[in-house]
Amino acid sequence: MAIALITLAAGQGTRMMSDLPKVLHQIGRAPLLAHALASARSLEPARVIVVAGHGADQVGKAAVKIAPEAEIVLQEEQLGTGHAVAQALPALEGFEGRVIVLYGDTPFIAPETLAQMAASDAAVTVLGFETADPGRYGRLVTQGAMLERIVEFKDATDEERAITLCNSGVIACDAALLGALVTGLSNDNASGEYYLTDIVAAARARGLTAQVVTCDEAETLGINTRAELARAEAQFQARARAEALENGVTMVDPQTVYFALDTYLGSDVVIGPNVVFGPDVTVESGAQIEAFCHLEGCHISRGATVGPFARLRPGAELAEDVHIGNFVEVKNSVLAEGVKVGHLTYLGDADIGAHTNIGAGTVTCNYDGVMKHRTAIGAQAFIGSDTMLVAPVTVGDGALTGSGSVITEDVPADAIALGRAKQVNRNGLAGKLFSKLRAEKERMKKGS
Repeated sequence: MAIALITLAAGQGTRMMSDLPKVLHQIGRAPLLAHALASARSLEPARVIVVAGHGADQVGKAAVKIAPEAEIVLQEEQLGTGHAVAQALPALEGFEGRVIVLYGDTPFIAPETLAQMAASDAAVTVLGFETADPGRYGRLVTQGAMLERIVEFKDATDEERAITLCNSGVIACDAALLGALVTGLSNDNASGEYYLTDIVAAARARGLTAQVVTCDEAETLGINTRAELARAEAQFQARARAEALENGVTMVDPQTVYFALDTYLGSDVVIGPNVVFGPDVTVESGAQIEAFCHLEGCHISRGATVGPFARLRPGAELAEDVHIGNFVEVKNSVLAEGVKVGHLTYLGDADIGAHTNIGAGTVTCNYDGVMKHRTAIGAQAFIGSDTMLVAPVTVGDGALTGSGSVITEDVPADAIALGRAKQVNRNGLAGKLFSKLRAEKERMKKGS
């Protein structure tokens, strides 16, 4: 059966105390909305609709970046979840299949849970969870295996508030039926809002079936405050670390390693303490990341070593057996097999050939104040320590640059390039200079 997703992402999130729309706050270096959509897209939906409201332009751009197929609809007034779904219904005109309604601020619902909802043969299926502290959640009122209705906390009796089976808000329903039920919603309740949850009672009144799929309470965590965001980050990191260990990754001190939503690590990767993964990082099997590294937007191949104290920025591509040492930064550069960059170096917008050695203190001077330019270094070249490569510039295969050189012109293959001023020694001048300086210092002290 075809699946369509409606993700509700229109709320302002006033308790976040932020100008940023709530669903764009991040855990695992990705917006809450990205987490919700990542799980749902595992169902391979035919349609993805995001309902935006507060900060609609920002939310829409983020949603399309996450899911290029997403359609954005606007909820100009926030009149409840039922009203939000009603805004999405015109975009589903002609769709035949099952619709799952999700929430952009509920990031942890597992793909397996959503698959159960998609597979349910009930007319309406609700995702519920058992909790010892129901708080202000809506309650699921059941009779045997059937779900009778959902009661919001504000409208619940004392007996209903004693129920511990609670509503997550996630609902699955046939598209045509969903349209009919939502159209008939009323806002005659304590909040004056159109509750999507009322479609359960409406379906039962028609003699249709309604059921509950249950999940662990942790999956239903919604984010409304900065404190909840921090707890969600801790929950995400704990889960990511556990998955990495299960998948054959070694972490010297797991609690100090921080992952992004899309971090990919192969088996037998070794990670030292205090390593931070930003978005879009792939580390292949057998690579080693030493302590205090920060990685983002990079690809590290089998057998490569990085760090300690290294930074890989977006566009860094490391081939097999590349070595990146301490205090090295690489950005938008491709390093071929066996390249060695040991110490205190910046490589930006560069292409480095196989088995080339980059000496300590080397800098590719890639920015002229207006434009970025590339540096190309061939295979088996040797770049002497403290070489400044002023791009655009090319160093050929097997070439060598002398330490302390400023390279402003192309260097042919197998050539030696020296770009530094001639050294001049003035015998005895140092002593005279120091004596003069000490006398001047003493004079200044007496004068003060």
